[in-house]
Amino acid sequence: MNQQNTIDNTCDVPQDIKDAVKSFRFRKSKTNAALVLKIDVPALKVVFDELLEDVSIEDVAEILPDNTPRFLVMSYELKHKDGRVSYPLFGLYYNPDGASTRNRMLYASTRNFLYTQTDISGKIFDLSDAEELTDEWLTEQLEASKTRP
Repeated sequence: MNQQNTIDNTCDVPQDIKDAVKSFRFRKSKTNAALVLKIDVPALKVVFDELLEDVSIEDVAEILPDNTPRFLVMSYELKHKDGRVSYPLFGLYYNPDGASTRNRMLYASTRNFLYTQTDISGKIFDLSDAEELTDEWLTEQLEASKTRP
């Protein structure tokens, strides 16, 4: 019997979502942006929710619902202490405490599969309270996940 290393998936990640993330990854704009994804529960698939361009982190926090999880792929203008500026691409898994247990489990079981299928690896942050999503929090998370000095 041939066994493969696979990640279990509860929800499907359609090709259009993979394509949307790829397009987002290679966008030309040098501003903060977020691709917001959600799960179509009856169909058990990840679907597009919203694209936010040239947006502040506080605006991203504002659009997150209090009672439903979301997956985000984000590009953020990170200003380094030495004056350099970079635009890291990362995943943000938002799973609010106010969400139903069913939704929390559904999104949690899809998290790794989604980010693997869309080639978002290395920098995936978990968030349970939208009010914690600030420039300071995000900078701290990104600096703590550096792969090089």
